[in-house]
Amino acid sequence: MTETLIVSVLIIAIAVALLSVKVIFRRNGKFASPHIHDSEYLKSKGIHCVLDQDREMRSPGKGVSEKSKSYKNK
Repeated sequence: MTETLIVSVLIIAIAVALLSVKVIFRRNGKFASPHIHDSEYLKSKGIHCVLDQDREMRSPGKGVSEKSKSYKNK
């Protein structure tokens, strides 16, 4: 049981060390943002956050029926 615990802790420690290499060894290093609105590729494809999509759908003059018609025509 203790051998399994030691091996598990060692594997977790190695994983954390490998994940933090960029943060530790680069000046002003930080993890990449996982948010959709920060991805240039997704912005270029016209994909944005579900909160933004919901806000767009709820805006005046943009009812669900009008939006669904435009999606059907594509």
